[in-house]
Amino acid sequence: MSISGTVDSAEIAKFEAMAAEWWDPEGKFRPLHAMNPCRLDYIAEQIAAEFGRDRRARRPLEGFALADIGCGGGLTAEPMARLGADVTGFDAAEESLGVARAHASESGLEIDYRAETAEAAAARGARFDIVLALEIVEHVADVPGFLAALSALLKPGGMAILSTLNRTPESFAAAIVGAERILRWLPPGTHDWRKFPTPEELESALGAAGLDVVDAKGMVPDLARGGWRLSDGNMRVNYIMSALRPKD
Repeated sequence: MSISGTVDSAEIAKFEAMAAEWWDPEGKFRPLHAMNPCRLDYIAEQIAAEFGRDRRARRPLEGFALADIGCGGGLTAEPMARLGADVTGFDAAEESLGVARAHASESGLEIDYRAETAEAAAARGARFDIVLALEIVEHVADVPGFLAALSALLKPGGMAILSTLNRTPESFAAAIVGAERILRWLPPGTHDWRKFPTPEELESALGAAGLDVVDAKGMVPDLARGGWRLSDGNMRVNYIMSALRPKD
């Protein structure tokens, strides 16, 4: 694949180097494993509420075409497939896709993993009901261009869900000092704090791309029960946002 457009080749190289650890809950992707149940709960709830689906159904996402942009090793793509969605995972890191394909095969899941950029997929006419972009906005080279591609990938009335880090002193302490320098969960330099978009910046950029933000919540550590939980008011570090492409 030719890496171009909004893809930052230096960022891709970082994730290529860590690809073998995608499914190790104690490895370099430990923070994503811990956060994933919280992200999945938000995604399922937003889709169910917007499209009138019953979350208690065995496969509540049956019939939806879903794209996971920057899918990595498949940590989100696989649960979405289990919920019934027809999932396509996109990533520019070939090593990560190899891990994702192997794990999906071992799990008996059919997921279409593609070494393709969001722009290239949109240009060839790919369209989806749901587009996910989780923990990727802060790694792209051109945020407006990337969001324009996400918008183009959505069918009219479709939903985009994005999660990222806010650019605050708290996020610097948590993601850079804590996760990278002290706890060593991630290699130093994995994140560039200057590229973290604030919720206001991301909402404005989504609007410029033709998407209407309908919900935003923070994701915070759940100190009482472990793991993470959604927060209506605290978006100082991690947050997740959903937006709709207007119907024609």
